[in-house]
Amino acid sequence: MMEELPRIINHFTDDDLYKFTMCCAVIDNFPRTQVKYKFTDRDNTVYPPGFADELRKQIKYLETLRITEEETEFMRRKCSFIPEWFCSYLKGFRYDSRWVKVEQDEEGHLTVEFEGNWSHTILLEVKVLAIISELYYIMTGESASLDYEDCYRRSWDKAERLIRGGCMFSDFGTRRRASFKSQETVVRAMSKCNKSVKGPGRFTGTSNVYLAMKYDLMPIGTMAHEFVCAIAGMYGPQMSNHLAMDAWSRTYRGALGTFLYDTYGWRIFSLNFSEDYANMFKGLRVDSGDNYEQLDNIVGKYRSLNIDPATKQVVFSNGLNVDEALKIRRYASGKCLPSFGIGTHFTNDFPGITPRNIVVKLLAVKITESWPFYCDTCKLSEDHGKYTGNKATVERFLEALHLKG
Repeated sequence: MMEELPRIINHFTDDDLYKFTMCCAVIDNFPRTQVKYKFTDRDNTVYPPGFADELRKQIKYLETLRITEEETEFMRRKCSFIPEWFCSYLKGFRYDSRWVKVEQDEEGHLTVEFEGNWSHTILLEVKVLAIISELYYIMTGESASLDYEDCYRRSWDKAERLIRGGCMFSDFGTRRRASFKSQETVVRAMSKCNKSVKGPGRFTGTSNVYLAMKYDLMPIGTMAHEFVCAIAGMYGPQMSNHLAMDAWSRTYRGALGTFLYDTYGWRIFSLNFSEDYANMFKGLRVDSGDNYEQLDNIVGKYRSLNIDPATKQVVFSNGLNVDEALKIRRYASGKCLPSFGIGTHFTNDFPGITPRNIVVKLLAVKITESWPFYCDTCKLSEDHGKYTGNKATVERFLEALHLKG
């Protein structure tokens, strides 16, 4: 019999800020919307025997999590854009393992599906991905080889290079981290490096709210593709970016103004990105496609609206490492205010360890629980191999957006 495995998620805010900010906007704008998500392992990994049983136990543990006064006070202090009612909502929030179904086939492949009210299930994605990633290394025995002293040294070196190279950068690595300890090691090293090393760059914070609190950093994050995907499922993809920007602005009134534009590619977003929104939002996030081509598109759009792109922030987060961030920084100099969100390269960079290539994507949505059917949705980023959703829905959305052929 396998010994009892340690509990992986021990803090309510051991999660990315954007899940909380989206949850708040969902309650504000779509309080009765129902959704379905599905886990995808892009490497078709064979998981160890009994993995599904252990994953169910870890998800069950989430039911005992409660946000603490320290955590809510930190969010009030650092995230002034979050309304007080949402802090009260989080105090009463309880996870329910019935929202998640976990299966493992005879070959060892994993199936994980989520279904329920959007404002409830939205807080599961990052935690479940972090659990799957860490649990995999525990159950394969690879966690025993993780050298945290080396991780600290190399994280310091990465931060020093970025700071001296003029990069404004943050940790985005919760979902595919090797372990909670690996992410904490990264954040601790980079936070200390930021105080010791002089240079034009800066470690600006972490997406992980708990670690931001522990190390008195700024929690970083705004939104994810699912916000636009859900709206597209309900109302169609052609105007989904417009409707998403409108909903976001109603909740945050100009705060949290970095918009993730690539859910259905640059072309349709550009058609939706009118002068009022371009002025309201402080910038855009590049998460797919060629970073340099995307930046040129962004610069050209701002100029067409008579807005100086050098005053606008562009956040790059597309599978970056230190070398690529430094290269983009040189290219972007004078064109915009570049910053960098780096994930797996920070929190799952150990010799001999292969990071999990795993995601959870929203697949279907219905505007209210009284509807008898769901509407399928999908994501069509600038990386064509990373389209998510069933084939028929992808084809339908491509046709609706005039992207076929």
